[in-house]
This record gives sequence, structure tokens and C-alpha cells, in this order.
Amino acid sequence: MPHAIPAPMLAKSVPEVPDREGLSFEPKWDGFRVLASWDGEHVELGSRGAKPLTRYFPELVERLGALLPRPALIDGEIVVPVGAAGAQRLDWEALSQRIHPAASRVQKLADETPAMIVAFDLLVDGDDDIADLPFAERRARLESLLAGVPHPLHLTRATTDAALARHWLGEFEGAGLDGVVAKDLSAPYAPGKRAMLKIKHARTADVVALGYRVHKSGRGVGSLLVGLYDADGQLRNVGGVAAWSDKRRLELVAELEPLVERDETGDAVTGETDRSRFSGGKDVSYVRLRPERVLEVRYDQLEGRRFRHTVQFARWRPDRDPASCRFDQLETVSAYDLADVLR
Repeated sequence: MPHAIPAPMLAKSVPEVPDREGLSFEPKWDGFRVLASWDGEHVELGSRGAKPLTRYFPELVERLGALLPRPALIDGEIVVPVGAAGAQRLDWEALSQRIHPAASRVQKLADETPAMIVAFDLLVDGDDDIADLPFAERRARLESLLAGVPHPLHLTRATTDAALARHWLGEFEGAGLDGVVAKDLSAPYAPGKRAMLKIKHARTADVVALGYRVHKSGRGVGSLLVGLYDADGQLRNVGGVAAWSDKRRLELVAELEPLVERDETGDAVTGETDRSRFSGGKDVSYVRLRPERVLEVRYDQLEGRRFRHTVQFARWRPDRDPASCRFDQLETVSAYDLADVLR
């Protein structure tokens, strides 16, 4: 009988690795959260959202049933490793391309950039529902379940040493990981609850306001688009700042009005950002601003030439020259082989 797939247990952010007894620490994998179910006959890949992942990862569906020694419901992360042996890292762009409506395209990418699952919790082990057991017991049973199980199913590292977790926070970023997660060893699984702690990389950058999207309500600023100058002096869109209050959205329209680019008739000049597979029919138009205002933002990671997640507004920087907001201000991290994280 297929396993009922619950909402995954979530994490809340804390500023640093907590140094207290009773916690287990793991690398934070930057991929698609998955509840992977094998009931003895069928594999199902449940997601954090409403869209199941089963059809997008046929290579995992094909292998999991053959690899697992008994039925199970595993909590983990689907990731895509890229690069030659000795220099592998996670690739978010390659992973995100897998969400595609065409089955032929999905299969082609499954062959070219196969995914893997990194497991970090176990809710069902054989005939036993173990979600209510303490995490320490669930972890022990997960280790037993996956003993000797080969790629593409991996067991995440874990430690109770906070000092080692802090070391991981810096070192593993070079392999494309996203931070560190802390779990209470005595706690049961808590579907949909923020019962874990996550510690992510936090950095700041000075960026140029280059445009804004109107809020979906039709009033105020929905998101502020920001950019950085490259080595050739071209201003490149690197992401957006959102999460304004209703009041602040309206205030921003007035504040940014003097910077709005206008054509010869006085109308605001608009542009469009690149569409992605997640855009769908979403409006990607924005009001263009003259690149004269600088703001400081908090970000966690750069993916290629864009911030990996929506960045957070920190403060306006009237003291900064927009031309000084360049890519070379951003912190870079040393490469770290993904295989060494999995080892």
C-alpha cells in the first residue's frame, strides 16, 4: 500500500551554529526537498509544494526500488552534481531545468545530468512507522537502511560536534552547499513545523536599483530589481528585493519616481526580464530606473551571475557611486569537491 506522504519538517533561521548539547548537525543541501517513498511496488517522489516530483526524475524512480532493501519513506534532497571527479559541485541551474512539461526533454536531461538523493531522515522503515521516534533512533535506522546502498542514494554526514559544524559551514560552500542544519536528537518528526534550525551563509553587497515590478495588486512596488557592473562596464540584472509592507510599497513608488526613465512623450519606459521555466504566464515587465541609486542588500549565495535567492533590503547607500557597484566586490569561495562532502 503506498505510503501517505506528509508535509516535510521545516527549519527556522538562526544567526550562528548553536553550541549546546542534544543537537545533531548536517550540511544543508541546496536542491529540491523530497519525500521519497518505496512501498515495495511503486516509487513516489513527493515535494514540499503541491507538485509531485516523480515524473521529473525517471532515473531515480527506476533505481530506488532496486536499491532499497525494504520499503521506506525517506526525507531528503534531490540534487544534481556536475564536474569531473575531484572537482564536483552542486548545480542549481541544471537541477531547475528538470522541471519541464515535455517528457522527452525530461528524459534527455535525466541521461545528461542525472540527479541523486541525499537522505537525512526516515519516517517509515519496512512495516514500521517511525516518525514519532526520537531523531537519534530514526537516524540510526536510516544508517542501517542505507548501509551499502550505492549511488544515486546517499546518506548525509552528521555530527554532534558544533565546532565541526562551523567548519562545514565555511568549507562545504565550495561544493555548492547552502549552510548547516541542526536537529534535536530527542525530537519526533514534525510535519509542516519549523522544528529544525538552519544556519546559512549571510553576506552583504552594494547594488544599483535598475527597475521595479508593480505589485500583483496593481498598486505599489512588488519587487525592486538590482544590478551590478561587470568588467566591461555593463550593468547586469542580478536579482530582486521583495517582501515590502503594503505601506512601504506605496512609499517606494513616490521615492523612485524621480529616477523613472521616460520617453519623449513623458511615458515611463518599461522592460522585461528573461523568462524562466518557473515564470509561466507571469508578468515579467518592469519600470526602468536610471541607475543612480545604490542600496545595500543581504544575500546568501551567488549562482553564476545572479543571486541564488531573493535578497533582503538592508539600507540605502547615498554615499556610494553606482559605478563602484561591481561583481568584484562579492566574496568568492574556494572550490570543494562534492565527493568529499558525501564521503
